[in-house]
Amino acid sequence: MSQIPSPAEELLLLDTELRQLDARRAVLLTRRAWLVRVLQPPPVRTTPLAPPASPALRPEATAPGVQNTLLLLGGVLLTVAAVAFTLVGWGQLGIAGRSLVLGAVTLAALGAPALLLRRGLRSTAEALAGLGLALTVLDAYALYAVALPSTDGVGYAAVASAVLAAVWAAYGHALGARRRKPEPRPASAAAPAAPDTSAAPGLPGASGAPGTSAARSASSTPGSSEPSAEGAGEYRAGSGTGPREAAPGSGPALGVSAGTGTRTGAGRRGVAAAAGPSLRLPLPAAVVAAQLPLLLWAVAAAAGAHGVTAALLVTAALDTALALRTPHRSLRVVAAAGAYGLGGWGTFAAGWLSWTAAGPSAAARAAALLLLAASIATAAAWGTPKPGVATGTATAGGLITVVAFGGVLRTAVPGEWSVPGHLACGLALLAVARTGLPEPVRRGFALASGCVGALAVAWALPVVVITVLGPVGRAGSVWSGAPANARDAVTSGPPWPSDAATAPLVLGLVAAALVVAVRAATWRPHALACALTLTWATVFVLPATLELPYAAGLSVHGITVMGLLWSARRAHPSVTAPVLALLTSLSLAFLALASEAATLTVLGVLAVLFATAATRPGLGPVTAPASLGYAAALACATGASLGLRPQHTALLVLVVAVVAALLAAHVDDGPTTVSIEVTGALAGLLATGLAVAEPAMLATVLALCGVIAAGTAVREDRRAVGYAAVALFVLAAWVRLAAWGVAFPEAYTLPVTVPALLVGAFRRRRDTAVSSWTVYAPGLAMTLVPSLFAAWGDAQWQRPLLLGAAALAVTLLGARNRLQAPLVLGGSVLVLDALHELAPYIVQVVDALPRWAPPALAGLLLLALGATYEQRIRDARRVREVLGRMD
Repeated sequence: MSQIPSPAEELLLLDTELRQLDARRAVLLTRRAWLVRVLQPPPVRTTPLAPPASPALRPEATAPGVQNTLLLLGGVLLTVAAVAFTLVGWGQLGIAGRSLVLGAVTLAALGAPALLLRRGLRSTAEALAGLGLALTVLDAYALYAVALPSTDGVGYAAVASAVLAAVWAAYGHALGARRRKPEPRPASAAAPAAPDTSAAPGLPGASGAPGTSAARSASSTPGSSEPSAEGAGEYRAGSGTGPREAAPGSGPALGVSAGTGTRTGAGRRGVAAAAGPSLRLPLPAAVVAAQLPLLLWAVAAAAGAHGVTAALLVTAALDTALALRTPHRSLRVVAAAGAYGLGGWGTFAAGWLSWTAAGPSAAARAAALLLLAASIATAAAWGTPKPGVATGTATAGGLITVVAFGGVLRTAVPGEWSVPGHLACGLALLAVARTGLPEPVRRGFALASGCVGALAVAWALPVVVITVLGPVGRAGSVWSGAPANARDAVTSGPPWPSDAATAPLVLGLVAAALVVAVRAATWRPHALACALTLTWATVFVLPATLELPYAAGLSVHGITVMGLLWSARRAHPSVTAPVLALLTSLSLAFLALASEAATLTVLGVLAVLFATAATRPGLGPVTAPASLGYAAALACATGASLGLRPQHTALLVLVVAVVAALLAAHVDDGPTTVSIEVTGALAGLLATGLAVAEPAMLATVLALCGVIAAGTAVREDRRAVGYAAVALFVLAAWVRLAAWGVAFPEAYTLPVTVPALLVGAFRRRRDTAVSSWTVYAPGLAMTLVPSLFAAWGDAQWQRPLLLGAAALAVTLLGARNRLQAPLVLGGSVLVLDALHELAPYIVQVVDALPRWAPPALAGLLLLALGATYEQRIRDARRVREVLGRMD
């Protein structure tokens, strides 16, 4: 058990360690300074006349890059020259001369790489090999032009491409053989332990091939064109040196770490030393040439669209097999490009044939081609080591399979059953995905099934949109009469699709598939939410699809709302069910506008249903305002049904606002309370809008709204609503005065000024530090300013006299209590009112004066101002100080 040192001992230890670190740092800094002096080159003395040395020029291109560029340009120029010779200068030689020239040049171009490879000039050998391959194409053309001019050109091209592919493949294998055998190692070099023979996953050829890729490199046959990772980077092209030999006893020549089966860089150099360089170009060129024979043969044989498509797909299958089985990257890339290109072309052509098939027989032939393409994609996904590529390829294979079988069903069933047929084929992929296939393939089939289901839902979506939004058109023809059936009720605007009879079936199948197929805990809640939405859509479009009676359609929608609210009460808190219930109820409410009885019944039922659902925690923010909204709509509908005028219906709507205020006071949930209060405010605004046509009733409604707001302001957390209550009372008073025809502004301003001054006095008594501008200025300005404007436009003497008296009283009170706001406002109004009274006399005096008097008076005034400027500044400062000492 270690003893914890005391703080003094710990401080002593820290100081000792810091001193040691400082000493060690000083030693290291001294050593570093000495090393810098030793390594620093001595200064070079230069004469003043010597010009400064220019920096060395850095090459902008590497030697291998320059070499490869030159070789590429040389090969291209020679190929162009050979083509020009064949096409232009051909007629200047006889048969023997032509054959000898082309044959000799071709043999020389094909034979030179063998000699260059022995000397290690691989890049030069590649350039000449490319020239030789191009010359073989010209030889084939020359043979056709001279010896076989009457032969079908397309058929000859098919045979020639096949022969060229075989010749180039044999040539590549021949020059890909090892040029030098590994030298026997001394007996002292013991053989390494046998590596692990299990291939690492993800490497080419790892599935089902015996041995590892290192073992294949060690035992490669003379036909291997790339003995060690294709020899990439093993030799410097054009360096003029041969391969380096493996040093005796330097370790495993195959570069396989003992016990790990991993190929190392030393092993790669050992393989490169054991085998000479080989050509890369012939084998990929052979694969490119092999893409043409079947396609050209099908065209030459007039096999038709099906035959050409089959040729494309068979070629793609061969490319896929080669890409999966070859260990060489260059061949794999070329074969994969051919498989994707020709396979995509063939798949598109087969799909077009299936789409344009006129009968089951043509559709079956196109389906056979599509199944061939699907099998190619599935086999590629099965053999691809990369999971992402395998999943994508399997998805494509699954989609092609659905198109194949769906195309046959499309020609055998009526048009409205085409989409359900494709959907059934897509759902069948889910059963295949549950078999013992590899995980990427099963995932790809599941994705393909999901894509088919999404497309089927997108096909049925217009029907759902029409059913949801169609009843909105009933708002323009309220109570015009019940329609004949549910479809007529929703198609007042957009037309009903002709092939939508199976839309409910499609939606229901996709919903069932989501419930059954998705079992993962992460995606299960999302799948259930989507399934609930699709089930709702199924039930929602069913009445219009089946053309049920109008009343039956309303009943189905009402039962749907009830079921959604019930499921929302029982399930975990989720927004899906309440939102769907609200959307269904809105559509149902618009749908019920066609009949008066239906409107009253539906609105009442909806208000009760949502009010009942609001009792469950979590649903209140959605269902409580919905219930109040439908109650307000029911009040409006009741008023219209009773023949009441809109301003009298407003009183019924205010009942909803009262209920909302009472409910908000008894609900503990914050979001629910806010939603209820907002809905109540909207109900009050609706009542105000209904009563705006009659001022007397509008004043009553505003007053009642003020009472509701005042009752809400009694709550501790809603004190701020009191301001709204005061504003509503003031508005009610103003509207009432306007209805009585009162034109005096004081009648409108005094009811505001008096309470404002009382509230200001109460606040100043509680807080003496508050400014008089805050507590008294708003109330005084509310009356003094409008009265001043009215006095300036009033020709009588009573209003200016009363205004002057009031302003004088306010000024005296401000001066007595030393308050800025009453003193300034009262004095200003008093002065302006006095000027208004003296204005006629001033005008008379000005008219009586001669013309020279005003300029003279102005000059005297300026002189007086200039003479007393300093004294007036002093007086202004005194006035400012006096006002500053006031509150």
